[in-house]
Amino acid sequence: MLQTVVGWHVELEFDEDAHRTRAAALVRLPDGSEVRAHGHTSRHPADSNQPRVGEEVAGARALNELAMKLLTKAHDEIDEASGRTSHPLR
Repeated sequence: MLQTVVGWHVELEFDEDAHRTRAAALVRLPDGSEVRAHGHTSRHPADSNQPRVGEEVAGARALNELAMKLLTKAHDEIDEASGRTSHPLR
């Protein structure tokens, strides 16, 4: 049996200042389409400045949004092909 191996590369970029971290996520799919998402976080004034933690939180939020957009895209494609309404988990 032949198997097809497919890989996706997800890019994350961060923009930070002393109080906020923003993340942008991008995945390019084999069909040539792109899905983009964003996440952000704000540092509480009492917290120490830990850029890595801000990146992890903002990155996780961007990836979560990216996952939801991919689910919606997949269900839209199912609906279009089948002529019925599928029910994505939200």
